[in-house]
Amino acid sequence: MAYIPSGGAPAAGAAPMGSQYCVCKVELSVSGQNLLDRDVTSKSDPFCVLFTENDGRWIEYDRTETAVNNLNPAFSKKFVLDYHFEEVQKLKFALFDQDKSSTQLEEHDFLGQFSCSLGTIVSSKKITRPLLLMNDKPAGKGLITIAAQELSDNQVITLSLAGRKLDKKDLFGKSDPFLEFYKPGDDGKWMLVHRTEVIKYTLDPVWKPFTVPLVSLCDGDMEKAIQVMCYDYDNDGGHDFIGEFQTSVSRMCEARDGVPVEFECINPKKQRKKKNYKNSGIIILRSCKVGIDFTASNGNPLDPSSLHYINPMGTNEYLSAIWAVGQIIQDYDSDKMFPALGFGAQLPPDWKVSHEFAINFNPTNPFCSGVDGIAQAYSACLPHIRFYGPTNFSPIVNHVARFAAQATQQQTATQYFILLIITDGVISDMEETRHAVVQASKLPMSIIIVGVGNADFAAMEFLDGDSRTLRSHTGEEAARDIVQFVPFREFRNAAKETLAKAVLAELPQQVVQYFKHKNLPPTHSEPA
Repeated sequence: MAYIPSGGAPAAGAAPMGSQYCVCKVELSVSGQNLLDRDVTSKSDPFCVLFTENDGRWIEYDRTETAVNNLNPAFSKKFVLDYHFEEVQKLKFALFDQDKSSTQLEEHDFLGQFSCSLGTIVSSKKITRPLLLMNDKPAGKGLITIAAQELSDNQVITLSLAGRKLDKKDLFGKSDPFLEFYKPGDDGKWMLVHRTEVIKYTLDPVWKPFTVPLVSLCDGDMEKAIQVMCYDYDNDGGHDFIGEFQTSVSRMCEARDGVPVEFECINPKKQRKKKNYKNSGIIILRSCKVGIDFTASNGNPLDPSSLHYINPMGTNEYLSAIWAVGQIIQDYDSDKMFPALGFGAQLPPDWKVSHEFAINFNPTNPFCSGVDGIAQAYSACLPHIRFYGPTNFSPIVNHVARFAAQATQQQTATQYFILLIITDGVISDMEETRHAVVQASKLPMSIIIVGVGNADFAAMEFLDGDSRTLRSHTGEEAARDIVQFVPFREFRNAAKETLAKAVLAELPQQVVQYFKHKNLPPTHSEPA
């Protein structure tokens, strides 16, 4: 039987699980592909507006710059949001073709929209989805790509740059240069991080200093390659390429104490064609400063609003659920040794996020002795881990399913696995979890979900296929109903027998149904 508190416990400096606190800040980068062309003589001039849901109403949060004459824009402006991993934070991204200087959206042509939760984006890190019109029909072949970057620390980098003797690109003038900074993405493609302002009519531009989060520029890796592109701005959006170079933060940090660092701006086509080609100008890094932004705050890690906060009486919602439900189910296990796992936390020493860890910190032997052992391991691990999101259920379902799959080789009905998940109700990987449950429905296992706190448990009730057959995102139906959901808040002050009846309501039938299908008479169950 696995007792799985969703989310870890706060260490010093980490945020509590209370939904009103921000676990971290997340930066969203948006790009579009194959957008609708709403302009007659040119292409659309798209911009993106982000809406957040508040009490059932969509409120504009922020908007990007306008990409002139571009059906495949990569927006430089980022959306930075507080990520509360225990809340379902609904977002809507809407794209418009700018026709006028008005800030009123109804004055601009609608290009399509996409809605999802912030947790979905953070869980996937990067998603690409079709854009929809107001009637939910496809907006042509339009797509939107959203990438999430966790701003995991407060380090920022400030760069001050200039150019010298850049190539002349305009027929009757000089150039209107601007710079773009890119980093390599997980998919191997260059991802836009920052775009400077345009400096008009000059081959020797001086750009304003700018500051970006260090993790946004290089993922915190000072040696990671950074590509810098220099363009000549054109009003029609067909910007002329001047040149490029690659560098790294560690190389840029050499620009200090009044000693600049210079980079040759190279145009590869010119370099191949001209034997005496030297460069297309020089980009001068006048200064580079890495510092700490002290404006971010993660709240009080010991705040009583957290579901994991242990009160002066030595208990909390999770411990109450562990005790109440554990004492009921432990009688069905012969040796009273239970593997207890957690998910949704950062673990020492490297603070990587884990969705499947032993709460006794012994991955080779995650077993706890009885309910007492589970409660002790849970309480002991709280000071040593940091709460984190997203809240992914599928890894833990698949973990138990692997053991259940091995048991399908049994000749007699000796093993049946019960996964008990104690959670606050928020789930980030719904599609993956649906698929995992559908696959697990073919195996000798059941899942009992106990919801703690006062969150919206709609997702849990959806997994509990009492009213409809659960289907995976591929359309495959569950072989049988294996999920039982119990909202603990309804049984806080109820008799033990009442809670036991709710927890075990469907389990006997699920066990018998499985072994009858396999023509194996059940003899005893083995909680996972």
